[in-house]
Amino acid sequence: MAFSTNSKIWVLVVALLSILCCNLGKADGDVAQIVSKALICFNDKYIYSSCEESYRLTESGNLNVPSAYTVSYCTGPCLQETQLVLNCIENILTNFVFYNEATIQDVRDTVKAGCGYGPERGNFNVAEHLQAERNSSHKVAAQILFGLGMMIVGGGLFL
Repeated sequence: MAFSTNSKIWVLVVALLSILCCNLGKADGDVAQIVSKALICFNDKYIYSSCEESYRLTESGNLNVPSAYTVSYCTGPCLQETQLVLNCIENILTNFVFYNEATIQDVRDTVKAGCGYGPERGNFNVAEHLQAERNSSHKVAAQILFGLGMMIVGGGLFL
């Protein structure tokens, strides 16, 4: 799989930010070597050997799996090879962030939901999954703040 210059630059920028802001996990060596190792995971012929290229995880954090291909993706080599790529990246740079701002865990969660038997089955859109997660976390935070406010107000009434 060939990488465009723009993709390589974005992956490099994201990886550098991850390195500067976060722990390096198991990786050692200089920054260029770490980024190179992480990029190799995406086109390692021993990792991605059977999954059709159009359904593979990209360095930008996208999984282009059509819903009609769900059963084949989830029961075939693509799921296993996607997990291997994520493990490869995580072993090099634990706090890797894809171009679409997804983390390794975000991609894992999207794949789990897409292959699951719930309402998200067949939806492998990482960006949509991230947005839904963010919206959900905002609602939970608002509910918690409302509950705390009610406890404070309610406690004041009993004084």
